[in-house]
Amino acid sequence: MQGLDPERRDALLAAVRGIPRPPPSMQQLLSPEFVAKAGSAELAELVTAEPLIAAKVLATVNSPFYGLYQPVTRIGQSVTFLGMNTVRSICLQYMLAEAFKPKLAEAQRCFDTIWRSSAIASELCVRLGKALNLPDQSALSTKVVLSFVGQLATASLIPAPSLERWLQCDRLERAQLEQELLGLNACEIGCLLMKSWELPEDLVNAVGGVGRQLVSPYMTTDPVNAPRLALGYLCARLGERLALGQLGSLNDYDVKQDAGVDTFHLRTALAHPTLARLEQALASPEVQTAVQQMLGKPAA
Repeated sequence: MQGLDPERRDALLAAVRGIPRPPPSMQQLLSPEFVAKAGSAELAELVTAEPLIAAKVLATVNSPFYGLYQPVTRIGQSVTFLGMNTVRSICLQYMLAEAFKPKLAEAQRCFDTIWRSSAIASELCVRLGKALNLPDQSALSTKVVLSFVGQLATASLIPAPSLERWLQCDRLERAQLEQELLGLNACEIGCLLMKSWELPEDLVNAVGGVGRQLVSPYMTTDPVNAPRLALGYLCARLGERLALGQLGSLNDYDVKQDAGVDTFHLRTALAHPTLARLEQALASPEVQTAVQQMLGKPAA
């Protein structure tokens, strides 16, 4: 914000503050106490207090996206089939959706793609985090979902005619376009918005860290958190590419050969010993089948 002239800065802040707040239940869902102690019963109680959100969560749980073999009628039951981390991420996505309701058809298409990206990314994060036996997997999948808040906020602020061009850019080109149009990139806009929602400062900073992998050499500046930030960023990027159709599957995806301009610092971080089995995890039948299911394609 420091490089913006006062008029442009004030206009951006006013626009960000004009985005509606999500329901209060999201504050509770993201509170450290709830994340640490809540089980399926507490999650069900929280979500069923928002009947419309609960209905949307159950509709998603029963959709072809997850490919369950029997219908699920209760939030608590969905945890049995999909796991706590996946269901928490679905709930978080629908709570966030209360803040982002575009009115134009072209904007709605853009938002639909971002939501789909978020869903794929968070599920990838859940599965890869489990395969790699990373600590605190629920926190990482939550941060991946929240890392899309900046994309959603930016899509709310960018002029509609520019949305499609913006969405198709890689992350580096997109950040440059965001700077040009709004004066700040989506990652920082997302952090501003989450601060205005009064989310915990530590959480906002950690979410910002995922997006800043684009330009941050974490193996040098934060080697302890580098593998988690790298995995979160990778999942978000893969979620976008799969949702946009830039990748048809992960069958032929080779993370070591992913030499996009938006993976420069990521490639270094992926060499961390904690992520030594990442390539194997990405190629596993479980992850491959899950991705095909999420894309609505028969398993290869």
